[in-house]
Amino acid sequence: MDILSATILFFLILDPLGNVPIFISHLEKCENRFRVLARELLLALAILFLFLFFGKQMLEFLHLEQTSVSLAGAIILFIIALRMIFPVSKQYGDEDMDDDPFIVPLAIPLVAGPSILATLILLASKHPEQFNVLAIALFIAWLLSAIILFSATAMQKYLGKNGMIAIERLMGMILIAIAVQMFLDAIRAFLVSIKI
Repeated sequence: MDILSATILFFLILDPLGNVPIFISHLEKCENRFRVLARELLLALAILFLFLFFGKQMLEFLHLEQTSVSLAGAIILFIIALRMIFPVSKQYGDEDMDDDPFIVPLAIPLVAGPSILATLILLASKHPEQFNVLAIALFIAWLLSAIILFSATAMQKYLGKNGMIAIERLMGMILIAIAVQMFLDAIRAFLVSIKI
């Protein structure tokens, strides 16, 4: 896996464009919204790198095989992609919050969500020799996501509601294809492991 393909994969899973309206709704009542946003993004980055660094050890500690994590990651990614294409009526951010958000729900699960965490664990255990590539790709994808979220208000005004929805649906379609490929790869690896 090269840096470009890993960056694109991580960026699609992070889904910053889909998170724009949710972040705006949570941050509009904050006095120091840029400070809160920077804090949440840095916390999310720390969590992402934690899972990248210790993903293999987590698998060993929990006695999980790589194929089971691959299947779980593919299923979670598929569900999230479906929600991007067919959003539910109630999303994160619909609830009224009096205090500034801290870790939940912005850092977790909106940025460092289950699909990206499962993907990091999977790739770290599958490609240990490409750890530097994964780390660089993750940082670039996070940085692009941070830039988008910091310019969320301007982006929403420029693209409009329909433009944001169209982009999110397109990203959801791409993610579904990735999720299906991950699922097929995991099934293939499982069948090889039991020698069918």
